[in-house]
Amino acid sequence: MKTIFIVEDETGIRDALQLLLSFENYDVRSFATVDAFNNRDQSVVPDVFILDVRLPDGSGTDLCNQIKEDEATSQIPVMIISAHAKAENVINACNADEFISKPFDIDDVLVKIEKLTA
Repeated sequence: MKTIFIVEDETGIRDALQLLLSFENYDVRSFATVDAFNNRDQSVVPDVFILDVRLPDGSGTDLCNQIKEDEATSQIPVMIISAHAKAENVINACNADEFISKPFDIDDVLVKIEKLTA
């Protein structure tokens, strides 16, 4: 079973993604803040990170850079989701592998996750 880590502060979006991805047989772990993410169990390594850009205590693009600079996680795909940022701005700000704008189509998200984990 593949594991996905989600960092999203909006409870409704986080819960919906967690539920829908769980139905697709992913092990989903979600975090509402950068701090909660940074205090996670480091022994669990996901297959994909899904990060919101605007978080209450930081930025998803900064978190993406942190993930990509860490030798242990640098090869793991990162998907950025945002209602406010533009794809080219996000791609210039961090080395994300995929960008999804909110509101998003869950089928589109699933297709992109499948490509990233193939």
